Amino acid sequence: LQTFDFSFDLTNQYTFWSGTIAALFLFCSYFGTDQSQVQRYLTTPSVDAARESLLMSAYWKIPLQALVLLVGVLMFLFFLYTPSPMLFNQVHEREMRDGPQAVEYRALESRFEGATAWRSGAARVMTRAEAVGDGRSYETAKSEFRRQDEEARTVRSEAIALVRKTTGDAAYSDVNYVFPTFITRHMPIRLPGLLVAAILAAAMSTLSGELSALSPATVIDFYRRFVRAEASDAHFLRVSRLATGFWGLFASIVAVWAAELGSLIEVVNRFGSFFYGSILGVFILAGGFPPATANGAFIGLVAGMGAVAWAASFTNVAFLWHNVIGAVAVVIVGLAVSAVTKR
Repeated sequence: LQTFDFSFDLTNQYTFWSGTIAALFLFCSYFGTDQSQVQRYLTTPSVDAARESLLMSAYWKIPLQALVLLVGVLMFLFFLYTPSPMLFNQVHEREMRDGPQAVEYRALESRFEGATAWRSGAARVMTRAEAVGDGRSYETAKSEFRRQDEEARTVRSEAIALVRKTTGDAAYSDVNYVFPTFITRHMPIRLPGLLVAAILAAAMSTLSGELSALSPATVIDFYRRFVRAEASDAHFLRVSRLATGFWGLFASIVAVWAAELGSLIEVVNRFGSFFYGSILGVFILAGGFPPATANGAFIGLVAGMGAVAWAASFTNVAFLWHNVIGAVAVVIVGLAVSAVTKR
């Protein structure tokens, strides 16, 4: 629940500085250079309308993000007082119950149910003690709460390790199944249908922007340039449909793989941070440094992505700072290469 962390630690994922400096590079690239976003500005009738659209995203992103984070806090509180499954992925839960490790899994489940029951009881005692000002009871219950919470976390870690060992899925994580479990098991009837419809609508909006950006870029920037420059509109339409199908299949495969990497919001930003800083650096070169050349920008782009890859592989620098590393590397290398090639 700590809102601000002012420690300047590049290895700490979320601090005030990573959220203001590093995220600035991420959002400038996402909203200023990403074709899936820029193409939406280009559909507006005027520059002022495009500017209003961009500013609306800026004004609404903070309260919407705060609401998303608050939902996570409320999920924790809900499952604190309501029995929660040890594993939120129901498919793996059924496999463990019926598989060869069923006895071991049920023993872990029994320990987990006991720990969460004691934790819930301690939380209720803390609430009552705080209401009446009973400091001694509050501290005693607080100590018991922490002990049982640690036990529940330990048991759950053992259960996840057992799943990974039994199924062979070394990257298993069910963090993205917590909210869907709440929707399907605890929300009043009819509301789950509305929420699923809203999720599908949001997914369709995102996919349409993604595919309508990737397909034209593939056809215009690669196919027409390197494969076939002259052809009928019908031919290029067929090629664009094939490109759309290819990118749709590719995105589906990546999505299935990424779902096991942890929180999807973090995974998306982690993937984006690998590219966004370098792309932003190219735009900075083009718009802010007239002496920069195309060769300098291209070599700078390769160097920027290489710098990010090195930082991601050999350092513990938080992924948000990868955007800064990529942009700075592109600008420095791009200017150096431009100066050398011009001479």
